Amino acid sequence: MPRPTNDELVARWKGEPAPLLPLLHDLHARDGHLSEDALRAVSAGLRIPIADLFGTVTFYHHFSREAGGLDRPRVCTGPVCSMRGAEVLVASLRAAGHEPMAMPCPGRCDEPVPVIHGGTVLTGRTAGTLVSGPSPLPAAPPGEIEECVFAGIRAPGRATLAGYREGGGYEALERAVAGMTPEQVIDAIDASGLAGRGGAGFPTGRKWRAVADAPGEPKTIVCNADEGEPGCFKDRVLMDRDPHGTIEGMALAAYATGAARGFIYLRYEYPETFDILEGAIAEAEAAGWLGDGILGTDFSFRLMVRRGAGAYICGEETSLLNSLEGKHPFPRNRPPFPVTHGYENLPTVVNNVETLASAPPIIARGAEWYRGLGRGDHAGTKVISLSGDIARPGNYEVPLGLPLRELLHGWAGGPPGGRAIQAVTMAGLSGGFLAGADLDVTLDEPSIRSKGSFLGAGGIMVFDDSRDMIRVTRESMEFFAEESCGKCFPCRIGTQRLVERLEGAGPGSVDGWVDEVTDLNEVMKKTSACGLGQAAPLLTESLIRYFPDRIRAHVAASGSRGGAPPDARRKPHDAGLPGKG
Repeated sequence: MPRPTNDELVARWKGEPAPLLPLLHDLHARDGHLSEDALRAVSAGLRIPIADLFGTVTFYHHFSREAGGLDRPRVCTGPVCSMRGAEVLVASLRAAGHEPMAMPCPGRCDEPVPVIHGGTVLTGRTAGTLVSGPSPLPAAPPGEIEECVFAGIRAPGRATLAGYREGGGYEALERAVAGMTPEQVIDAIDASGLAGRGGAGFPTGRKWRAVADAPGEPKTIVCNADEGEPGCFKDRVLMDRDPHGTIEGMALAAYATGAARGFIYLRYEYPETFDILEGAIAEAEAAGWLGDGILGTDFSFRLMVRRGAGAYICGEETSLLNSLEGKHPFPRNRPPFPVTHGYENLPTVVNNVETLASAPPIIARGAEWYRGLGRGDHAGTKVISLSGDIARPGNYEVPLGLPLRELLHGWAGGPPGGRAIQAVTMAGLSGGFLAGADLDVTLDEPSIRSKGSFLGAGGIMVFDDSRDMIRVTRESMEFFAEESCGKCFPCRIGTQRLVERLEGAGPGSVDGWVDEVTDLNEVMKKTSACGLGQAAPLLTESLIRYFPDRIRAHVAASGSRGGAPPDARRKPHDAGLPGKG
């Protein structure tokens, strides 16, 4: 079969919604990189100024501008993989004749160390032991604890339409379309207490109602499946093992709000998930659960998958919308909010995978059932992605209000090797550290926020008492400095200044160092344009709170060598690994 030309690929996507990303992916897959000729064809065909297009393409990690770039193995340099031998794997790949590149955390913290090679994700510790495979199933909860989104995920064949239907799949959509008004669906979601499970925690029913009430057509449902937060990998298992759960949740949201179209914005690092979702959507369309005239009514909903290209900031909803629209993925100023001015400046629901997958069980079993899954006054469940120095890493669906120590020691087996837990991160990296007596929190926002952190998307990385918390903090801050979109000064400069302080630069006295870092933290939290710049300082803020002795030793060592010059710093991928492609 002849390869399609630039013009043929442009013509294929030109009339489709959100055409830029899939067009670039087709060109990238065809050539192994994005050539100048290809970009000029895109610029002319989609009427995007070439300078704007070049700036957008080079913003993403995984679009290569050099021939053969797609085939170079990309190795995770995230916190867990750094502890688990990423440098050994890099050396092994080099010895095998490869030229590996660094990439941020690709959501495989439960299976270190991941490598993306072409369109395949592999995991292992050496070049000769790399293997591919499906997302691990979540462990069943202990005792009589009931789950919501994981309730049917372990059933054989669950990822197929037949397997999903066998477990009651699409019964919630049928019940809603055949016997409930859109307002009744929203009321049920509202009464359940379901709030955004991607980090922000905004009440889902309130968001759906705002979109339903907003003027403007067509309305849109966007599934934020760009879980780029290091330490988070829950959405991957939901999409891989139970894709129809997310699809049904999106259809319910569309029925409730009057939306006619939807997008799943999938992170680049999940190539196998892309194929699974495309197959599930085709199954649902063929069976009449998507498309025109669903269940013989006038309700129609078209669903499409759009794959990102590697940019942490696209997990922020307005950056994601700009990326979908083919723009440079900067965060938008708010207000206005996406509920009134979202995709194409029209009313848009943006929910993450876990939130949407929670909607069908709520409609099928009732709001009170869902509320009763939590402990105390907390409604529902939360999937926690647990990794690092823990005996049984993986995804756990816990009742909100569960004690953190119960999860760490009772469910996940505690730290291996007889060691003690020194600290954990919350919200992936964005919540900073908890340590000491503050590990006695419960897994809910009020408890964790009382300690200066937050639950967020639910990623928790564990660090035992053998880990250097200065190094952990520095490597984590390097991630934020690299991923800052650069739009606002406090984040762009502040993250870099914090990296430098963690490398050894700055005042030579402990009091001076702490005062300067605290000042940087406060300025960034109060003046950064989006969550990245507001959350990154929680790392250094919690480092100061929990590890004053380690800071004293760090400042003393830095002072003895006159401060480490910036060009002497050691990054986790400094074993010769280049960064973006």
